[in-house]
Amino acid sequence: MNSKSLVVSHPTGILNGTVTLPASKSESNRALIIEALSGAGSKLENLSEANDTQVITRLLNQATGELNAEDAGTVMRFMTAYLAVTGKQSTITGTPRMLQRPIGILVDALRQLGAQIDYLGQEGYPPLAFRGIDNNKDYPATLQVRGDISSQYISALLMVAPLFPNGLTLELTGKVGSRPYIQMTLALMNHFGAQSTFEGNIIQVPAQQYGKAIYTIESDWSGASYWYSMVALAKDAQVELKGLRQHSFQGDAVIAQIMQNIGVQTTFKGDGVVLTKTQKIQNFAFDFSDCPDLAQTIAVICAVKGVEANMSGLESLRIKETDRIAAIQNELQKIGGDFEDVGEGVFRVKPANPIQETPIFHTYEDHRMAMAFAPLGLLHPVVIDEPHVVRKSYPRYWENLTAMGFTLEEQNK
Repeated sequence: MNSKSLVVSHPTGILNGTVTLPASKSESNRALIIEALSGAGSKLENLSEANDTQVITRLLNQATGELNAEDAGTVMRFMTAYLAVTGKQSTITGTPRMLQRPIGILVDALRQLGAQIDYLGQEGYPPLAFRGIDNNKDYPATLQVRGDISSQYISALLMVAPLFPNGLTLELTGKVGSRPYIQMTLALMNHFGAQSTFEGNIIQVPAQQYGKAIYTIESDWSGASYWYSMVALAKDAQVELKGLRQHSFQGDAVIAQIMQNIGVQTTFKGDGVVLTKTQKIQNFAFDFSDCPDLAQTIAVICAVKGVEANMSGLESLRIKETDRIAAIQNELQKIGGDFEDVGEGVFRVKPANPIQETPIFHTYEDHRMAMAFAPLGLLHPVVIDEPHVVRKSYPRYWENLTAMGFTLEEQNK
């Protein structure tokens, strides 16, 4: 599909069936780093098929020489911490967009802890070179780190914290975003035997060794969000999503709560959830600080359902795979909607018009743009440009849509 666009439509608008979701790449990538730090003997089950997870697996196996994180921000950040503390003589680079994504805050923190890291290009950005740990100085056991930056910086530091001679205490300053992702990291560390405390804005991780463990990765709540969107748009629907837990480490599990405002009921049932339509539609406001990856899905579904939503906590969207704020604005405007900056960090969804012609939605090399706009094919045929980008987190997305009755037709760009 790399050189083609995809026309997405659905002949009946009725969804009925079961979907086996991809495993969580957030859990997979953290578990792989922790497994590598724990030594041989651990076992991970149901690892994600996402490209990001394939990349981090390859880099952990390679470990030295020139490493390429491609377009995976999580991989770049987690591997930076891993390479810094394990003394690997290596460099790490990525795609042109990756080399524009800042990493200075993480590098500064690791340098304070003794890591010898050099920038090979622009200061504060990849590519990076690693020269091991300088053990000839007494380094602090406490660091201050901004809480409003990507939680991946914080998670990267936490996963390697047990290896420092004095452990590590992180004092998170200001507003703490994506807190559930930090809690996910600590929960997985605990599963592998590394104890910690998280009280207020202080996280303490003593010096200790990881143990060996078996862990089964949960299905991906971020991937589930697109099916919530489809159920909301369908004429009628009953969709079972396999592999989701009611008590999840994933912050994106809050999609079940959010979508109650947009006409979707969640029923937990055995190994997963059943989604059905309801009549409850209402305007709402929500802070996405803890779940920024849901923002595109919610903005799109609210626009086409005529729900006025005030969305805040979106600061990190500017430095994702693309500038997601600008991308949402550009694409919603094609159908008469918008994503308006109303000040004080709040963006308001402007309702879209009924889709008349066949819009072409650009994806900006961003998997979540493709998956957020494709459900609109339930209302009217739409074109998704560069559909292959879904491989980053949900490689079987188009296959799953086909199984649920969608019609997918390739066309030349």
